[in-house]
Amino acid sequence: MKNTNRIKKGIAVLALAGMVCGLGACGEKETIKIASKPMTEQYILTEMLAQLIEDGTDYEVEITKGVGGGTTNIHPALLKGEFDLYPEYTRSAWLNVLKKEEMEKDDDKLYEELLAEYDALGLTWTGLYGFSNTYGLAVRQDTAEQYGLSTYSELAAASGELVFGGNPDYIELETGYPRLCEAYGMQFKDTVQMEIALKYEALKNEEVDVINAFTTDAQLAANNLVLLADDRVFFETYDAGTVVRKDALEKYPELRGILEKMNGLITETEMQQMNYEVEVNGREDKDVAREFLENKGLLGH
Repeated sequence: MKNTNRIKKGIAVLALAGMVCGLGACGEKETIKIASKPMTEQYILTEMLAQLIEDGTDYEVEITKGVGGGTTNIHPALLKGEFDLYPEYTRSAWLNVLKKEEMEKDDDKLYEELLAEYDALGLTWTGLYGFSNTYGLAVRQDTAEQYGLSTYSELAAASGELVFGGNPDYIELETGYPRLCEAYGMQFKDTVQMEIALKYEALKNEEVDVINAFTTDAQLAANNLVLLADDRVFFETYDAGTVVRKDALEKYPELRGILEKMNGLITETEMQQMNYEVEVNGREDKDVAREFLENKGLLGH
């Protein structure tokens, strides 16, 4: 009889333990959900965020890479609590989240406004990574040397002897190529439209002399190209940083300090090189991210 009572008590204890475990009290780690846009750069950044979190806390991380539509779909999902955080760009948020029609030229004022308006949405930015992925103009090294090019103004002076190549949506966009040429007084010998994927090959093969680019494109590092300086600051900066739910920062007390380790960490050249390692050298984004963080002394502490 005593043995029977002991067995019943043992079963009751096990059942109670199972209920407690079912409520998440048996050492299960919390899971932080991170999203990324469908681009190599974002894959690398989300890996950095995940590795820093898992290295410095007991939290686990779930990454959803390549969310179609980027900001358009990630932001609503963030508001619903489907994700906790993701890498974003300041002026992408300004245009696509806040729906601002007028672009604020001053980076500091724009960031302050983002913080204020995101706060009302239950979101915040934990800082900026140090690089901007914005529009740029690139030429071959030999072209830069031949014409003494390092700035857009110098390019404008030589533009009558050069051929510009760009994707149709950029060349035809009223606020893109036409406005750029007007601002700098550029008058190229010819303008050639081509698909984005073909621009760098055309430049390499000397079919064109100048192309529009993004400042962290992997191909800039791959082809020994010169990214010219926008000396009149025609293109606005798109600074990268982390957007996070405020309630996630409350739920995971260690999270803010971890995310702030990314602030001022990455230069445009370093981001270019990491994109190059993945897109051109075929390395895994998680390995490139880990190597970068290890070189910065941010893992294993």
